[in-house]
Amino acid sequence: MAAFILVVLVLFLIPGPAVLLTISQTVRGGRKGGIITGVGIAVGDLIHTVAAVLGLSAILMTSALAFEIVKYLGAAYLIFLGIKSLLEKSKKQDKPVESNAKPAVSFRQALLIELLNPKTALFFLAFLPQFVHNGGTPVVFQLLTLGLTFVLMSILYTTLLAFIVSSIGNRFKPKTGKLSRWQGKVVGSIYIGLGLQLALQGQK
Repeated sequence: MAAFILVVLVLFLIPGPAVLLTISQTVRGGRKGGIITGVGIAVGDLIHTVAAVLGLSAILMTSALAFEIVKYLGAAYLIFLGIKSLLEKSKKQDKPVESNAKPAVSFRQALLIELLNPKTALFFLAFLPQFVHNGGTPVVFQLLTLGLTFVLMSILYTTLLAFIVSSIGNRFKPKTGKLSRWQGKVVGSIYIGLGLQLALQGQK
C-alpha cells in the first residue's frame, strides 16, 4: 500500500486532464466549482475501478470499435463544452463569476468527461493489478481497496488544487474584473484542447 500511495502521488504531480479540468472550473466557478469538479472526477474513477474489477474494462482493451466509440463520444462532449464556453457572453465586470456557478453542472460534466475517457478505464485495468499480492486477502477486495484509496487521494488532491488556484485568483484578480471576460475563452480553449487530444490518441 505504501508503494501504491507513493506512485499515485508521483502521478498526481504530472499535469493531466483531471488537473486541467479542476483548474479551469475553479477559475470559472470559484473554489466550490473546483472542489465539486474534483469529486465528479473521483466518482468517475470509482466507476472505472468497479468496471475494472468486474472485467468490463477489458472490453475496451480488446475491442477497437468499443474503444473508438467511447473515445469519440468523450472528445465530442469536451469540444461541445469548449465551444459553448467560447460562445458564452461575458459576465458583467461588477458581477462575481462564482454567482452563476452550478455545482450540479460542474459535477455532471466532470463525471461524464471522466467516464467517456477510455484511457482512464485502461489505466485502472492495467495499473491496479500491479499492486495485488496473491494469497490471503481476496484479489477483488484488494482491487477495490486500491481503487478507493486512489479515489480518496484524488479528492484530497483536487480539493487542495482548488484552494490554491482560488486563493491565487482572489489575490491577483483586478478590481475592475477585466480578466473575467476572458475566462470563458480560456476554459473553452482547455476543453477543446482536451477533446482534440482525446480524439487523436490511440488504443495502445
